[in-house]
Amino acid sequence: MAKVAAELQYSEEHEWVSREDGNVVSIGISAVATDALGDIVYVDLPEVGSAVTAGETCGEVESTKSVSDLYAPVTGEVTEINSTVIEDPALINSDPYGAGWLFKVAAESEGPLLSAEEYASKNGGEL
Repeated sequence: MAKVAAELQYSEEHEWVSREDGNVVSIGISAVATDALGDIVYVDLPEVGSAVTAGETCGEVESTKSVSDLYAPVTGEVTEINSTVIEDPALINSDPYGAGWLFKVAAESEGPLLSAEEYASKNGGEL
């Protein structure tokens, strides 16, 4: 069973949200998603300064099995991207809740998010 981090919130599309300072949130994809995708070989992230809208696509993740859209779980402006995962996408598999974070957003609002418990029970994850 894939690990679900208890301190995070999750979207239906398997992105996680971590609250940072003020209205800034970090975003990544869950271990449930990385397990389903297999080895991630490429990631396309939104540009710093671009606007993302909750529930809409903002990038993609490509694995040896498939290409999956990345959905924004919040609405706001991208303030930072993790350039390390662009250079080494395997970090998303090895540490999805740590070094494998994808981007940060100054959030104006958020889409519907699930608690870790709700996400784990819907997706077969383990807290």
